[in-house]
Amino acid sequence: MRFKNKNYQLLIYLILLQFFLQGCEKIIGGKKIPQMEIGKPAPDFVLQDVSGKSWKLSDQKGKVVFLNFWATWCKPCRDEMPSMVSLDRAMAGKQFQMLTIVFNDDHKTAENFARQLGATFPVLSNPSPELNEAYMITGIPETFIIDAEGILRHKFIGPHNWNTWEMSNLMFGLVDRKSPPQRQ
Repeated sequence: MRFKNKNYQLLIYLILLQFFLQGCEKIIGGKKIPQMEIGKPAPDFVLQDVSGKSWKLSDQKGKVVFLNFWATWCKPCRDEMPSMVSLDRAMAGKQFQMLTIVFNDDHKTAENFARQLGATFPVLSNPSPELNEAYMITGIPETFIIDAEGILRHKFIGPHNWNTWEMSNLMFGLVDRKSPPQRQ
């Protein structure tokens, strides 16, 4: 009996290992997409804003994209939002697009919250857990910086003050095609 138990445990372990190793791609909209990896193309998506307009990440090529996953029930997310609004204003007129993706929250509530702060960037609805998996979301807020060629350059976990010299320098450097060292 003991021998069968160990064989059974080994079999379970091997099956779980296989699922873990196969987890390198996810399917969104019937299309396989790779999970995010710094220095590789960012996983593409098509999401809608509250007005129904579709936003496709790959359509933003030529612009630096600031992609933020957040929710109104998340205090750190709410706390970092004013600095995101400031960064977006500072980047006005540049090849820059800020996109925010609502994570497990009411889309209209999130849209209203952002607009009350003066935000003009899109607030996108994410009905698909596959996108969260493709971007390997571990919690919120999480922010991804994608260069003008669609390459994922940085991942920031947790809230940040985006209204600092360091962050402005990073964004302006990417817009000017002077990519600073990668940060994860």
